[in-house]
Amino acid sequence: MPTQTRNRTIRLLLFVALLTLAGCFSLSRDVPPQQHYVLGSGGPSALAGPSAERTEPNSDAHLIGLRSPRLADYLGTPFIVVRRGVHQIEFSEYHRWGEDLGRAINRTVVGHLLVGPMARHRVEAAPWPAGASPDHLIQLHILRFEGLVPEGSGTGEGTAHLLANWEILRTRDGAVLARGTTEVTEGSWAVGDFDGLVRLLDAGLAVLAEDLALALEQALTP
Repeated sequence: MPTQTRNRTIRLLLFVALLTLAGCFSLSRDVPPQQHYVLGSGGPSALAGPSAERTEPNSDAHLIGLRSPRLADYLGTPFIVVRRGVHQIEFSEYHRWGEDLGRAINRTVVGHLLVGPMARHRVEAAPWPAGASPDHLIQLHILRFEGLVPEGSGTGEGTAHLLANWEILRTRDGAVLARGTTEVTEGSWAVGDFDGLVRLLDAGLAVLAEDLALALEQALTP
């Protein structure tokens, strides 16, 4: 290939490469930043609030262990889920959980239990401390934990939906002492306001903790 032709070809290739890079940089500037969210407020004390009263566990307190929750398969991602209508779900690529969702749910539920009727007992989320042997176990099955919006709607108001089955078991023999279902539909949140959605999902977990506390009280009553 003549030198002049080769130089022209090289210049052309460099020009195309520069155009490609410019396009990539332009696209990256248009991509919104990822937002990350956590449940609760950082731990039981923060969840309780400054005015909440907590008691130290009694000497005869039960140790209650909260097993790792079983999540519906589609919830096992870092993306916050929004359901449109009955069957369509969307994974929010730019709005993600900032921690493992199962551990976040457990931490939040324990935080609520520690400031309620169960405060006189010990409550530990898995993995509990080395050497600890819970007297009773709670198993959560999280079936829905998502935003709900009308099908085909990109704006407007949505609700938050929590659906969970749960069991309370006695450790020594595996007996199921109680089981139930908690379903909470909280609203409303402006579609696109993921901070508002997470707050409503938090409120749903508080209701779940209330149901568990009531069932535990009955199960632990002699």
